[in-house]
Amino acid sequence: MSSSLLPKHVAEVVKHQKSPLRALEIFNSVKKEDGFKHTLLTYKCMIDKLGFHGKFEEMGDLLSEMRINFDNSLLEGVYVGVMRNYGRKGKVQEAVDVFERMDFYNCQHTVLSYNAIMNVLVEYGYSSQVQKVYMRMRDKGIVPDVYTFTIRIKSFCKTRRPHAALRLLKNMPSQGCELNEVAYCTVIGGFYAENYHVEAFELFEEMLRLGICPVTTTFNKLIHILCKQGNVRESEKLLNKVLKRGVSPNLFTYNIFIQGLCRQGALSQAISLLDKLAKEKLTLDIVTYNTVIWGLCKNAKVVEAECYLHKMVNQGLEPDGFTYNSIINGYCKLGMIQDADKILNDATFKGFVPDEFTYCSLINGSCQDGDINRAMAVFKKALAKGLKPNIFLYNTLVRGLSQQGLILQALQLMTEMSDSGCSPNIWTYNIIINGLCKMGCVSDANNLVNDAIAKGYIPDIFTFNTLIDGYCKQLKMESAIEIVNTMWNHGVTPDVITYNSLLNGLCKAAKSDDVMETFKTMMEKGCVPNIITYNILIESLCKARKVTEASDLLEEMKNKGLTPDIVSFGTMMSGFCNNGVLYGAYQLFRRMEQQYKVSHTTATYNIMINAFSEKLNMNMAEKLFHRMSDNGCFPDNYTYRVMIDGFCKTGSIDSGYNFLLENFEKGFVPSLMTTGRVINCLCMDHRVHEAVGIIHLMVRKGIFPEVVNTIFEADKKEVAAPKIVLEDLLKKSNITYYAYELLFDGIRDKKQQKKKASR
Repeated sequence: MSSSLLPKHVAEVVKHQKSPLRALEIFNSVKKEDGFKHTLLTYKCMIDKLGFHGKFEEMGDLLSEMRINFDNSLLEGVYVGVMRNYGRKGKVQEAVDVFERMDFYNCQHTVLSYNAIMNVLVEYGYSSQVQKVYMRMRDKGIVPDVYTFTIRIKSFCKTRRPHAALRLLKNMPSQGCELNEVAYCTVIGGFYAENYHVEAFELFEEMLRLGICPVTTTFNKLIHILCKQGNVRESEKLLNKVLKRGVSPNLFTYNIFIQGLCRQGALSQAISLLDKLAKEKLTLDIVTYNTVIWGLCKNAKVVEAECYLHKMVNQGLEPDGFTYNSIINGYCKLGMIQDADKILNDATFKGFVPDEFTYCSLINGSCQDGDINRAMAVFKKALAKGLKPNIFLYNTLVRGLSQQGLILQALQLMTEMSDSGCSPNIWTYNIIINGLCKMGCVSDANNLVNDAIAKGYIPDIFTFNTLIDGYCKQLKMESAIEIVNTMWNHGVTPDVITYNSLLNGLCKAAKSDDVMETFKTMMEKGCVPNIITYNILIESLCKARKVTEASDLLEEMKNKGLTPDIVSFGTMMSGFCNNGVLYGAYQLFRRMEQQYKVSHTTATYNIMINAFSEKLNMNMAEKLFHRMSDNGCFPDNYTYRVMIDGFCKTGSIDSGYNFLLENFEKGFVPSLMTTGRVINCLCMDHRVHEAVGIIHLMVRKGIFPEVVNTIFEADKKEVAAPKIVLEDLLKKSNITYYAYELLFDGIRDKKQQKKKASR
């Protein structure tokens, strides 16, 4: 080392060292140089380097050494840096300890150290503590600065109080603090985060009118909030505003936009933006490509995602674990395991080391494909490759086994977990409990819950909801209610899913009074009902012939800010029809689009068409039939069935016959009962030729008993099939014996005519 070595040289060397421990080695070595003495600058640089890299033990030792060599009243800047580095690593208590000990070391707090500790507390959600620190600062007579206000504004926004943040912003000038873009953008972001979009945009325009324009980094934080919500259009609106004022977006800005478009599912726009950036010679980074690859994989466009993997490699970028895992997981979800293996082999050759996410994806894919042996092989391979057994890996395989109904194997694997030093968690139990309930083994699931409790695993809301739903589906309501009581005993509060399961079970069990009593309890407990809750209540009241009360619930829903959906209206209309109030059903049918702005579906049309058909009002039923096609709701097999039945009952044989033929033409398979009804009507009207035609049409469409397929010779099948169909219709009581006799002769006559024609 030269004798002209200065502290500023040492500081620069320390700053540019990648390894903090190597920097410390250099820092200590220069102490031996003659005439060199570390200054406040060199100590601060070294302490910052160690703190930034999380080397807190070494940092503490150096801080103690520094206190000996320097006047502690000069060290506030160092303490501020230490607090920030602790905060960056989430060590909030350590940061607070540094702040509190400053007085002990005779270093007086100024607004700088107060701002530093308040910012750490805000970042980790200790908002109430921020207010206490602020009041303590004011009590000591320390005047807040613009950063103090900005930190407090951030605190209000993080606690979802943007209006309080706005009041503080407006109060800044009166406290001698100049408004800046960071404070403004923090408040604007708070409003956007709480979906006050109009207020946020107005505040943004106010900021620009005052001549305050955000720099690119500040602007990026703002649009990141919007793009996370998938609101890219609003972000573009803000971008257009700042572009006119000279703000230049950087690659990070565009990456935020691409991520927002991918979250929104607007993949074509995301890809167009990426291609546009490439054409403009902007150097894309791995984040840009990874975002697009993730978006494509999420939307099942994995082959396209692989193309972008090759593009990024061609541009000299090296894919990372996120890139490979995204594509492997995408292929596994599509059941394309071989393609996933191909990517994995290629990635491994290039140095990629599969992690738990990789193996979980492969296990999931194999289980979804029904290949449990392969899933087990992947699991064993993961352990053989040195991957430490962990809960995620085990739970993935347990879920796969449970989904395939292999509950005994799943239970065995859960037992093996403990032997491998990886204890199951409540989620492991939940997976198997869910599998048991789906198989109808609810009592076994309940026993497993008791076993979990005995072993110290506390069930969560999912555990109890799964059991309650299982008992309710079996209409074992007493057992379900007993589970709810158990929930309270374990300190788990029933949620809307819990109550909806109970209400649905009681409704299916036709216990209308119990339904309303449970709903009342739900409200008293402070559980807010949702659209599903009200739909169950409507169904229950309609079953109890209380259609007026059920109808009132539609208005109650509206008053509580809930919009009735297609299920609400369908249930209500069916309730009116089942209770003989056809006029009420039709009025509600009309109000759906006019008053509630809910579009009709084939199902809602079917309810009304069936109701009018049952009342033999085929004129109205036919009007609705034609209207539904005009409105983009196409008739299904059920629609044709009720129309045909109605026509046959009213003696409109031609209409019934034509609708049956149309039903066949549309590719639907009418029921034997519907077909038989038309055949009976035609026979009663002595239209045997047309009835025989229906039998032959059924044969041509492949609507015949399986026994026909055992006749291998085509000519014999053609002769035998109509007769077999006819006998099947009679056997199943779909046609009368009178119709059978006429058709038997008719089919024989048709055979005779064919023979004559062939001669």
